[in-house]
Amino acid sequence: MESLESYLERLASSAPTPGGGSAATLVGAFAASLVAMVARITRDNQAYADKGPLADVLIRDADQLRTKLSEARIADERAYRAVVDATTLPRTTPEQKATRTALLQGALAGAAAAPLHAAELAVATLHVAEGARDLGNRHLESDVVCAAIFARAALEAAAANVRVNHAFMKDAQLVQGQEAELSALERAGAELYARVNRTARS
Repeated sequence: MESLESYLERLASSAPTPGGGSAATLVGAFAASLVAMVARITRDNQAYADKGPLADVLIRDADQLRTKLSEARIADERAYRAVVDATTLPRTTPEQKATRTALLQGALAGAAAAPLHAAELAVATLHVAEGARDLGNRHLESDVVCAAIFARAALEAAAANVRVNHAFMKDAQLVQGQEAELSALERAGAELYARVNRTARS
């Protein structure tokens, strides 16, 4: 397992990967981890004994999301690496150009699909953040809000990475379908974030 410090060193380097899409998944994993922490502390507090079943569900779901987001980080790096590799292919002859174009377009499609999946996970993380809010542990309210902020940031960053690949993709139907899915995720994420944030302020 790579250490956080090692990852940050790679992120700060001149290498093309990891980049923003990879970092977005890490931010989402921080959000899921905070939800799991809030749920575990609340479950272990007798003052919130009635919240035990909800806390158990949140622990399970948040831990699973953290794992999936960690896997999504690796997938994003691999997907973008394929784009980088495709751009280095020769394009001297018509055949080479055709091969390069086909491989690059396939790689771009994968590089858009990876952050789109990360966006789905970010919205799921906002769902569990809302559940953590429902635990009602006022002492951990700021942690719940931070989880929601991080999850929303992960969603927005993932969305940016989807769209930057769309700008270079030639499959209009695929772009349209992914954009529709992404827009729905953004709407859902905005509603979830607003609910968590509104409750915290009240």
